[in-house]
Amino acid sequence: MSSRKPELISLPKICDPRGNLSVIESMDNVPFDIARTYWIYDVPGGKHRDGHAFRSQQEFIVALSGSFDVVLDNGADETRYHMARSYYGLYVPPMTWRKIDNFSTNSVVLVISDQKYDPSDYIEDYAEYKRLKQNDD
Repeated sequence: MSSRKPELISLPKICDPRGNLSVIESMDNVPFDIARTYWIYDVPGGKHRDGHAFRSQQEFIVALSGSFDVVLDNGADETRYHMARSYYGLYVPPMTWRKIDNFSTNSVVLVISDQKYDPSDYIEDYAEYKRLKQNDD
């Protein structure tokens, strides 16, 4: 399991009059090998996605379009990250409760993970998450 803390990571931004380009590469600007990517879109403006945590999965979250907030909770403190630029991403370590809210219209959330989908890795009950975090300490 990772001992890293959540952090915003700048991505390369290659400026060109024809349009800018940014790059994400495993073990370079993303601190893990990429196993899966998915994206969240068509969330009505102002709506939210309910929270959850992963037992072992790590994530890297990028705002491809529009803006949204990622709220991370380590069991003791909560931090809100406003995501509005496609040239930085948010690293989310395992055992971090996360929810996404404050979506702008037409926003697209890119999520990159170090694991394939595994429903048994999800913690979807906040009380269970808090209990597991207390047992970890």
